[in-house]
Amino acid sequence: MLFWRVPAPNEAMLISGSKRQVQDTQFRIVTGHGSFVLPIKQKARMLSLALREAEIAEDCVTQQGIRLTVRAVTVFKVGDDAVSIANAARRFLAEQDRMEELVGRIFAGHLRSIIGGLTVEQIIRERDRVAQEVKAGSHSEMEKLGIVVDALQIQEIEDATGYINNLAAPHAAAVASQARIAAARADQEAAEREQQAAALKAEYERDTSIKRAGFEAQTEQVRARASQAGPLAQAKASQEVIEEQTALAERQAMLAAQRLEAEVRRPADAEAYRRRTLAQAQADANTARAVSLRDGNQELLAANRVVEVLPELVDSAAKGLADSHLTVLNGTDGVNEVAAGLVGQGMTILNSLQGTTGSTRAPSEGEQERTQRTNGKAPARVDRAA
Repeated sequence: MLFWRVPAPNEAMLISGSKRQVQDTQFRIVTGHGSFVLPIKQKARMLSLALREAEIAEDCVTQQGIRLTVRAVTVFKVGDDAVSIANAARRFLAEQDRMEELVGRIFAGHLRSIIGGLTVEQIIRERDRVAQEVKAGSHSEMEKLGIVVDALQIQEIEDATGYINNLAAPHAAAVASQARIAAARADQEAAEREQQAAALKAEYERDTSIKRAGFEAQTEQVRARASQAGPLAQAKASQEVIEEQTALAERQAMLAAQRLEAEVRRPADAEAYRRRTLAQAQADANTARAVSLRDGNQELLAANRVVEVLPELVDSAAKGLADSHLTVLNGTDGVNEVAAGLVGQGMTILNSLQGTTGSTRAPSEGEQERTQRTNGKAPARVDRAA
């Protein structure tokens, strides 16, 4: 709209030429809204309320007479109230671009004044105190100028004489010594940790090697057992075969011994006994014949022929016994008993024949003894009739 002016949010519009004044000023202050400005009769000017920054670099002399260069920065703005705006407008409206320089000079003067009453050590250790004292010392002047200080910060302190460096040298040396000690201690701890780590690693490798060796040994044992399983089974089978063969050989040897006993030894024993028996029977027959002839026993002559053929009968019986497959339980004694039985039967037949030829005559004592000896019995004494 024509002749309607609106200030920016961070500006204050100053309208002069108006007779109506709210404050005790020669101009009207408008902030936050617009206003009509009559041409020719009124004039409107804008005053910035934005934040500003002023840098300060001032050579100062401390209480000890040591020259320092102090660098600081301050942040300020025109106050938002009407009084501050009016004060700032009267002083800076035409020179708003120089406001930082003018404010910086004011702060520089107060900074020199504050540092002149302090030592270097105090300035270094108490920078906040220096800034607060500078702000407090310039407060009344800033209020007259309509300036509000938001912050004041000392950024750097330069010492051309080297006093600060010398002041810091012992501490720096101590710090360096402590740093070297700390570094050595750290190196020692690092070395100890490395040694511990190496020891743990070696122990782990040792345990791993031992376990690996154990596993390999077990594996080798299993492989060895597996490789020996076939030969062991074959050896066991061979051993069983040998045992069976041994048992079979023992049974065959036993059968051979039994066969030898039945086929060779027993027939041989029987043959030998047969021959002995025949010889004895022949001798007994000859003796009986001689006795009979001597005693005139003519009745026995008829039995002579029987006596002569008696060995042949016994021989035939013995051959039949030798060729038979009889089982004799008590070995040679059993064969002897069988042969003796045959001879005894022959003698019995002979006695029967003698009885038939001469019933009134009893056998002589020699004949009885021969008969009983042949039968395997002890001779019995016989009393003959007169």
